[in-house]
Amino acid sequence: MRKWPKPFMEPEQLRRNLIAMSTLDIILCSEDWLRRYQYNPQWEEDAELFSISNGAGDELYLVFAPEGIIIKGFDHESEMSPYAREDGEAWPGIYEQVPPALLARLNDDSLCKEDVTFCLWRECGDTVWNCGDVDSSGLNDGSSFLLGMIYEAAADYVDWAEDYYELELPEYAVEEIYNGAVVSEDLIRSINPERDVQATLKETQVLS
Repeated sequence: MRKWPKPFMEPEQLRRNLIAMSTLDIILCSEDWLRRYQYNPQWEEDAELFSISNGAGDELYLVFAPEGIIIKGFDHESEMSPYAREDGEAWPGIYEQVPPALLARLNDDSLCKEDVTFCLWRECGDTVWNCGDVDSSGLNDGSSFLLGMIYEAAADYVDWAEDYYELELPEYAVEEIYNGAVVSEDLIRSINPERDVQATLKETQVLS
């Protein structure tokens, strides 16, 4: 096991930003299957699930549980994909050192455990993110690409969403969501005037 070698945000900020992006996607898009960011606060009795999908076969799953956090990413174009290997197995070292309780969280069929090109985790009490001793021989595991979809700043989300949804967004309103503001009718209308307000409130209330 080793320390995750790339800069990555702390758990509290990570969870806060993921909730914000999931909330914003609900406001911006009425069709859940077209959204990039999804949040299920009651995925399991004691665990939350966040998922990120770009619709092109690349996926990121993040499980927040009492024992810690585990993140599994899959870049379908990575040379480290199991589909690029003769044996069809996960790249050696990705899962072998994951704490068993956290690894068990990936056993849900919907998470496609074997579709993986990188994994990182953080047990309760850890002060750093960890990963397995993976010999990638300089290959790209897709982590920079996929983890880069988690925008630390509201302005970065705005840049992405304006292009993806082809809308001009008020950065101040997106900033409010990033800061944990309660979703109101006025906030919904300021971000997406064409969105059904009541339907949006019903969906976003589940996330709070």
